[in-house]
Amino acid sequence: MVTGKAAGRGRPAAAGVSPLFAQALAGLRSEYFPSTAPAIAVALSGGLDSMVLLRLAHAYAREHGLSLSAFHVHHGLSPNADAWREHCAAACAALGIGFDARDVSVEKGKSGIEAAARKARYAALGAMCRAHGVDLLLTAHHLDDQAETVLLQLLRGSGPAGLSGMDAANRAPALLGDEHLLMARPLLGAARADLEVLAKEQGIDWVEDESNSDPRYARNALRHTVMPALAAAFPGFQARVARSSMHAQSALRVLLEVAGQDLERCLDGDAIDLAQLRALSPDRINNVLRHWFSVRRLAMPSTAWMDEMIGQLFSAREDAQLLVVHPECHVRRHRERLYLVPKLPELAGMRDPDDEGIIDKHAQVFAWRGEASLAFPDYGGILHFDEAAHGFDPDWLRARPLAIDFRKGGERLKLAPNRPSRSLKAHFQAGGVPAWERTRLPIVSRGIDLLYAAGLGMDCQHLQQGAGRIALRWETGN
Repeated sequence: MVTGKAAGRGRPAAAGVSPLFAQALAGLRSEYFPSTAPAIAVALSGGLDSMVLLRLAHAYAREHGLSLSAFHVHHGLSPNADAWREHCAAACAALGIGFDARDVSVEKGKSGIEAAARKARYAALGAMCRAHGVDLLLTAHHLDDQAETVLLQLLRGSGPAGLSGMDAANRAPALLGDEHLLMARPLLGAARADLEVLAKEQGIDWVEDESNSDPRYARNALRHTVMPALAAAFPGFQARVARSSMHAQSALRVLLEVAGQDLERCLDGDAIDLAQLRALSPDRINNVLRHWFSVRRLAMPSTAWMDEMIGQLFSAREDAQLLVVHPECHVRRHRERLYLVPKLPELAGMRDPDDEGIIDKHAQVFAWRGEASLAFPDYGGILHFDEAAHGFDPDWLRARPLAIDFRKGGERLKLAPNRPSRSLKAHFQAGGVPAWERTRLPIVSRGIDLLYAAGLGMDCQHLQQGAGRIALRWETGN
């Protein structure tokens, strides 16, 4: 329903909302847009907070000659959703503000309907910002929202990152789909009560979302039950909670600075040098590993998962093939190095066909007829046949069928006439190829003769010198 336009004198504190907003915008422009006039958009739901934000942004944009738009996301979760969109469109039309809206489909995932709706909402807002060339997206989060966020994170047992609450401004490419778009919250210092007074003073209409009263949602239960009790016992607690979040943000910045220094010291290419990691205290080990996950843009693991991973990392035998499964990657150890390895799909060529309980692995037989390359999706890549001065006789390669397979064990390869024939395992060990990569590197044979092993090279026993020879090369697919 639509409420508002109630006349009446507001509390004196409400008069500070407009200067607070103007000061926040001036700070944002000075820090992030010192030499340009950013195109601004308001995330407009139609509720009290966003309608006040719209009015404040409109006055500021008009005074400073800035482009202003308003974007609305229609979730379709409420029977009143159409009316909310119409309300937002009408308010923007009355002020002469460009308006756009997107419909999104929300499917409940593992994290619940709230998380799914939030993800869809921000993705739609990011898309509209790109479509309209917006540089700065404003959201209407205020002081009470900040207090709620910090209290919820506290109840969830979050660390400094969670307890630091919402930033006044940040880039959120994972949510918005854009690394350059800045999202800001210029009302974080204003209490909701002051926004309501300002809305009534200026005759601003807003809508009420009935889901905000549903106690099944954790934030609503906190808002309608816990926070009123806290306000009665500790008046103005929201500002003090917000101040605590600022202290947590300061502590987090120090932790990130230390983590960056430790990561630089521990990194060896893409891997962590475990000797360097062991030299750190347990708290710094945890801190730097979390920072490593963040830098790699992987979901932050839980405390229990991280403790288990670190325990396995330092307690497993040196020759153990350590594998810890993260939802988005595999954590592996090889030669005193720790790797974050992408999860790769199982390849059909790695599976053994099972016929009545008898397991037998078969190679894929093929004929080469002069092609520059052949794709082998069951083995995860492309086999190239490159012209070279040192390689196989092309007529010899054409004369008999070839076979591609994954190694079974016991295969031997002689890479040069002055070098001994060695097992593939010995070659891989000498070359420092991790065990998890070896299982995905195929071999090519001609009859009983091993011709080529991906990641190692060609067997020298059938190689010849001369123009027009063929060198085999394996290219792993994406």
